[in-house]
Amino acid sequence: MVDLNIDLNGLQLKNPVMTASGTFGYGEEFMDFFDIARLGGVLVKGTTLNHREGNPYPRMAETPKGMLNAVGLQNKGVQYFADTIYPRIKDIKTNMLVNVSGSTVDEYVETAKVVNSLENIPGIELNISCPNVKEGGMAFGTSCPSAVAVVTAVRKVYDKHLMVKLSPNVTDIAEIAKAVEDNGADSVSLINTLLGMAINAKTRRPLLSTITGGLSGPAVKPIALRMVWQVAQAVKIPIVGMGGIMNATDAIEFMLAGASAIQVGTANFVDPMVTVKIVEGIEKYCEENGFESASELIGAMEV
Repeated sequence: MVDLNIDLNGLQLKNPVMTASGTFGYGEEFMDFFDIARLGGVLVKGTTLNHREGNPYPRMAETPKGMLNAVGLQNKGVQYFADTIYPRIKDIKTNMLVNVSGSTVDEYVETAKVVNSLENIPGIELNISCPNVKEGGMAFGTSCPSAVAVVTAVRKVYDKHLMVKLSPNVTDIAEIAKAVEDNGADSVSLINTLLGMAINAKTRRPLLSTITGGLSGPAVKPIALRMVWQVAQAVKIPIVGMGGIMNATDAIEFMLAGASAIQVGTANFVDPMVTVKIVEGIEKYCEENGFESASELIGAMEV
């Protein structure tokens, strides 16, 4: 039997497969398809301090080998999550992590405080790809000073696993990864979506109400894989890789590049069973290639 367990800097995963925030709801939506406790972890949808309606429709569009989204973090706020959602998911036997977002440092801090009080939530994923409203809308994760400001502030009030989700829309992602590592991150996850757009040539109008949106899916995989490999050379904390993972082979490639675990996003819309298929595929690969544990795959690319 292959040992699929992964130690993510103290966060114990039963296997390396997690779901990406915003693509798996709160996990409940997939329970009719399989027991989600079979996964290493579930990242619930983006959660903010206050209720958010999100962006106007249309806010999703298909693209060749991918999709654009501009949902805009629609959610009912962290207190609603704590009062209504948490009681329903707290006993699921896997790591239920909350993706935390905000428009100011204070919003991140206050949201993290609420989540910190929830006993059965072992960690958060800090989404620093959000626009900093006090700095003219530039994302927190696109500069070292603003990324450090958020991570440092949240680390002071949050005492469980702190995963920081990195933006790919930067010049040097490794530099930002190192900065958040130095200021309290327990792990990093990457990549978030790439900024893209689509136009309807017949109407001469953009397909998204916001004009631009986040590109995900197989089209971004080569970029995501490269960034994971670059970050793996720069940091000592674990990396959770994502970006276009559609099957077990994709997941294995991310681990070979240096990821300790992976998240599956867009593929959940194509096949609701894809995550368990990836778990089984990683196990089969290890068996066929002489690996006794999934952890042996981490950074095992030969150059």
